[in-house]
Amino acid sequence: MRLILLGPPGAGKGTQAQRLVQKYGIIQLSTGEMLRAAVAAETPIGLQAKDIMSSGALVPDEVVVGIISDRLDQPDMKNGFILDGFPRTVPQAAALDELLKKKHIKLDAVVELRVNESALLDRVETRVAEMRARGEDVRIDDTPEVLSKRLANYRSQTEPLIHYYSERRKLLTVDGMMTIEHVTREINRILAAIGAGEPKAATPAAPAKRSAPAARKTAKPAGKKPAKTAKKAVKKAPKAGKSASKGTKKVASAAKGKGAKKAKKAAKKVAKKTTRKAAKKVTKKRAKR
Repeated sequence: MRLILLGPPGAGKGTQAQRLVQKYGIIQLSTGEMLRAAVAAETPIGLQAKDIMSSGALVPDEVVVGIISDRLDQPDMKNGFILDGFPRTVPQAAALDELLKKKHIKLDAVVELRVNESALLDRVETRVAEMRARGEDVRIDDTPEVLSKRLANYRSQTEPLIHYYSERRKLLTVDGMMTIEHVTREINRILAAIGAGEPKAATPAAPAKRSAPAARKTAKPAGKKPAKTAKKAVKKAPKAGKSASKGTKKVASAAKGKGAKKAKKAAKKVAKKTTRKAAKKVTKKRAKR
């Protein structure tokens, strides 16, 4: 599954991305988190991005696109990804389309979390007040002042993506003002509706050429019938030497299946008896002479 989460800052994209990661076993690609990590590590890119992020402006496209391109080449991207915070402009979206096309990667959907901006500002003010009351550090880009600038940037630069992806039939819109649980359920519902993340149905097994009952009917039972055939053959066995051996062969060939062994034994007994009788007759004739 390969998704983009679209929505203004504070809409809950990060929270929903984490839930999708847990449900589908995919990777979250948050450009914001990657850049913040670079700022914390004081890398050259991080120091460059620090001033840009604190002012609420956008990080240059070439930096973000380069980060994403390298990340998509990692082995853990096999199951898919969620892009959170990118693209933010139509040119970025076009650059992403080219990047995915070059890497032969298909984008499944763009999920938009639609929210009320004034409600977002209230949320941020409440969150910042709570964090300060607990003595926690507040992110430089997570204050009402910075959020107001970011919302203005979102309206002017990012909102056009709604039309961009709608034209390409990739856009799925969810009411982001619902509770977190309701938003999660709605995202899962619409993803299931388009078949994103669903396991492929197993190919049905080819039907058997002949059913089991039919096979039973056509199979010739072994046991009683071959035994009866053997008995009939024994009765017809010749009464003297060479003829007796021929009779034995006939009995053996007539007996098939499970009754073959019994038939052979019976044939041998008959052969012995007939041979003895024939020998006695010959002896008697010679004695008379």
